[in-house]
Amino acid sequence: MADKEAKKEEKIEEKVEEEAKPKKVKKSKSKRRSVIEGNAYVKSTYNNTLVTITELNGEVIAWASAGSCGFRGTRKATPYAAQVTAETAVGKAKAYGMERAHIFVQGVGSGREQAVRGLHSAGLNIESLTDITPVPHNGCRKKKKRRV
Repeated sequence: MADKEAKKEEKIEEKVEEEAKPKKVKKSKSKRRSVIEGNAYVKSTYNNTLVTITELNGEVIAWASAGSCGFRGTRKATPYAAQVTAETAVGKAKAYGMERAHIFVQGVGSGREQAVRGLHSAGLNIESLTDITPVPHNGCRKKKKRRV
């Protein structure tokens, strides 16, 4: 019986010693990388405006949309919403040290130019501005003419 009690006491002492030791703190593996130059993609549709900021190789650093900035319904499609969206995305990218960007604009919405102005006013130096809106080269076959 004395043996069993002694073993129990030893186990309790070991547990107390383990708890008293300082626990190892896990270091986070993800480091904030420094990205000075990148690409900014502005997609402006009739209903919304999306701004995505990437590294030069295409890895997304920050993004924002008019909906994520708090605009709802028809207000998402306004030029003001596009400007706020662009400024929000640049604010997130500034945490990575973003200074310069090549801007690619896509779409026909009302927020195209205002989003570019928002990128510039938020402190992003514009290296180039490219329109990548897809344009059909004759496109699909038209519907047949209606006969009455």
